[in-house]
Amino acid sequence: MHTELATAPGHPFYKRVNDLLDREKFDEFAEAECAQFYAEGNGRPSLPPGTYFRLLLIGYFEGIESERGIAWRVADSLGLRQFLRIGLDEETPDHSTISRTRRLIDVETHRKVFLWVLAVLADRGLLKGKTVGVDATTLEANAAMRSIVRRDNGASYDEFLTGLARESGIKTPSREDLAGVDRKRKKKTSNQEWVSPSDPDARITKMKDGTTHLAHKAEHAVDMESGAVIAVTLQPADQGDTATIKETLAETAENLAHLMEREAEKAPGDEPRVSLNALSEVVADKGYHSNDTVLAVQQAQARSYIPEPKRPARNWAGKKDEQRAVYANRRRVQGNYGKRLLKKRGELIERSFAHGYDTGGMRRVFLRGRENVLKRQLIHIGAFNLSLIFRQILGAGTPRELCNRQQRVVFVTLCFRIALEMSSALSASVLGRFERRVSEIRRSRQCKCRRRISGGYATDC
Repeated sequence: MHTELATAPGHPFYKRVNDLLDREKFDEFAEAECAQFYAEGNGRPSLPPGTYFRLLLIGYFEGIESERGIAWRVADSLGLRQFLRIGLDEETPDHSTISRTRRLIDVETHRKVFLWVLAVLADRGLLKGKTVGVDATTLEANAAMRSIVRRDNGASYDEFLTGLARESGIKTPSREDLAGVDRKRKKKTSNQEWVSPSDPDARITKMKDGTTHLAHKAEHAVDMESGAVIAVTLQPADQGDTATIKETLAETAENLAHLMEREAEKAPGDEPRVSLNALSEVVADKGYHSNDTVLAVQQAQARSYIPEPKRPARNWAGKKDEQRAVYANRRRVQGNYGKRLLKKRGELIERSFAHGYDTGGMRRVFLRGRENVLKRQLIHIGAFNLSLIFRQILGAGTPRELCNRQQRVVFVTLCFRIALEMSSALSASVLGRFERRVSEIRRSRQCKCRRRISGGYATDC
């Protein structure tokens, strides 16, 4: 009689993830950082910090958008149960438990977990930090445009149009009348006049596909050698690139300084893995170009590679410092090295957006409030950084990619085997035909010689 339930070997990808986390003592680190948010003997049993952060890692690796989807996926998968170390006789965390734990742990602790992942990358030589590329993308917020209200009086959009129609002389406006009044308005929606009551941090903005939504702006600072995301910020979507790059570069400098201090304390005599000339080159697209941005990068003793948009002749009166910074940036961009950096920038930064938000499941967020979205985003992009390690070890950064890779290996092996069998069968058939043809030619020649010889004997020649 069996006294224990049989256990499966587990998913090979998640086994490697757990091996890495155990080797680097992630659970001890998470419990030490989150100890202040837990109380002894009060309330119901809470979710351990290591399990909570693993749940958010699953969101990236499985491409799940919401916490409710993560909870459902964990309850349905034996492999994920083993990854979270939850027994078959134990209940998996509910989505309310995940959201409660997220609200409990502050943003700074999530940022420390992100820095822990950067340290793991630095130990493996996957983060240099000398050349940094910056770019931004929009994340659709969990709020609808039809729910926006006026900032001054709290009126909805329909109520606002009804008031305009009555001011124009229409006492009982219909839907067609409201549509006509709306078409005549020049500036229909402005973030200075309208706000979402469900998510005040979301901003009205135009997405890349041309539609207008409430959204957040995610900005990445990426290492141009390995593709690792050094810093990630979440900012209002109505702010321009020249305004948001300052916060992103400041956080990048802080993260790199933290990694350099950690290396100096951990191994003072070893060769540093993070570049001593950290953040010495900044690469961005032309949306980030401005006099203040280029001058600020130069004053930080860094070189900028930012393409300049087409502009009319500039008036540099009283702006000698800005002129020198802009002209030096222009010369660098037009050089061969600058062109290679700009080409690489589009490849590496867009890859982090595609993996983190498109296939990673965060292009539309299901949380409200900047802090809540930033907490999920920090661990989500941290999982993307971890995937760089597994691309070196396994050749795949996600479980699905590993499965597809194994299927490709099996497919190529089968094709090679079939080709060998077909070639051997073909060679055997060709060899058989050749031998039969040779024997036929030999028989035909022998027959001809016999007839000639026998004929000769008959005529006494």
